[in-house]
Amino acid sequence: MRINILFLSLLDFNSLEEHNIYTDLLRIFRKNGDSLYIVSPVERRKKQSTRLIKSENTSILKLRCGNIQKTNLIEKGISTLTVEQIVKNGIKKYFFDVKFDLVLYTTPPITFAGVISYIKKRDGAKSYLLLKDIFPQNAVDIGMMSKSGPKGLLYRYFRRKEKKLYALSDFIGCMSQANVDFVLRHNPELSPEKVHVSPNSMELRSFEAGEREAIREKYGIPQSVTAFIYGGNLGKPQGISHLVACLRAMKDRKDVFFAVCGTGTHFSLLKEFAEQEQPANLLLLNGLPKEEYEAFVKAFDVGLIFLDHRFTIPNFPSRLLSYMQAKMPVIACTDPNTDIGRVIEAGGFGWWCESNDPARFTACVDKALAAPLAELGEKGYEYLKENYTVEQSYRIIMERLS
Repeated sequence: MRINILFLSLLDFNSLEEHNIYTDLLRIFRKNGDSLYIVSPVERRKKQSTRLIKSENTSILKLRCGNIQKTNLIEKGISTLTVEQIVKNGIKKYFFDVKFDLVLYTTPPITFAGVISYIKKRDGAKSYLLLKDIFPQNAVDIGMMSKSGPKGLLYRYFRRKEKKLYALSDFIGCMSQANVDFVLRHNPELSPEKVHVSPNSMELRSFEAGEREAIREKYGIPQSVTAFIYGGNLGKPQGISHLVACLRAMKDRKDVFFAVCGTGTHFSLLKEFAEQEQPANLLLLNGLPKEEYEAFVKAFDVGLIFLDHRFTIPNFPSRLLSYMQAKMPVIACTDPNTDIGRVIEAGGFGWWCESNDPARFTACVDKALAAPLAELGEKGYEYLKENYTVEQSYRIIMERLS
């Protein structure tokens, strides 16, 4: 049966041919003949007007909204509060004549409850939440919000929004079992039958080794050392101060090389460290175009994941999938509440340590230096094929709807 799907997220994209965990999944729905109606806001900083992009079975509504990501807390809060009405108005204007069978949405944000309630009442649609972010608790964990004092008012407001979103959702797909357990433990009113594991996933693509030596020469990476890469967001959730401490602990080593490639609010911490201490075994890049990054990553042996040690919520960064796709083993340096480290070690394709002591990270690096990295990378790729493909995600969702 072909269905009409409304997809809501904050991800800014213009075509389903782009590659990320959401577009990869949506292409499976399109392949099966479903019609997709996507709301993909574009932040004010990009200076673009609202527009509708149409292609095969797909309509992407680019709604102009405030700045939500990679901005200060006040602007983020105001923009998060206002985006719901912007989205609702946009659906009424551009998709008024479409009867939706399924509304599929992600967190962040948690403020789409009004939109989902409207579509469910108007069309009798089923609702499915892809839970990628547990807010506002994550903001409390890293000191951006408080449960008491003036900030407590904001916390309680967003906590009510969170509970309303969960209640409206017919199904809640979580990234891992630790996420399922957390959601049910802190929201006992939810039926366990509606909360289940629906992990991050991706479309498998061929990944050739490429010109490893040429790439290393281009970026000044020594040919003979084991090279580690961190690619992705560089903000408060990633615990960048601890990443700096780990790099400082390794800066005199000649048998390893580190590259950090990303953007975010805490990039300046890394830049200051690099400029002041000038470690010879570090390459710091303020992001790369997607295609260039995909070539760049082929020069490395081990992928790195960092999370702030204060987290009580079990984050599960999707960055893991790109490392597995590249057939690299992984070192995860995180809080003890996420189960990403347990998954990596149980799968036999990497190592985990707590993100509170650089010596623990150093120990993981030394384990990597003594390991058969190519063999572990193959194990990671096989684990990816067995557990994290978009075909599997599609089946998980459709089984709940049938």
